Amino acid sequence: MQAQSTCSVKNMVYVKAVALHYLSDVEKIKREVKNGNILIVKVTPLAKKNIEAVKKAVIQLKDYVNREGGDIARLGEERIIITPSKIKIWREKT
Repeated sequence: MQAQSTCSVKNMVYVKAVALHYLSDVEKIKREVKNGNILIVKVTPLAKKNIEAVKKAVIQLKDYVNREGGDIARLGEERIIITPSKIKIWREKT
């Protein structure tokens, strides 16, 4: 007999890969984090058009994540990872 899962779809945490095409995509990313999801955001599409818009988007996301108690970090040159408040990103101490 298999155990029934007590987790409903609403309580699931998803890891989602999204691309940042426009500065307006920041609001969609904020909603996903607010819903408890972990996002891996590819910034290259917007960077190819406007590097200043990428900087502005990252500042907006950092401010939002800091207010909400989440975490944000760079993953190489093209991606950032954003987590909700109950999930922290491990950083090696140097």
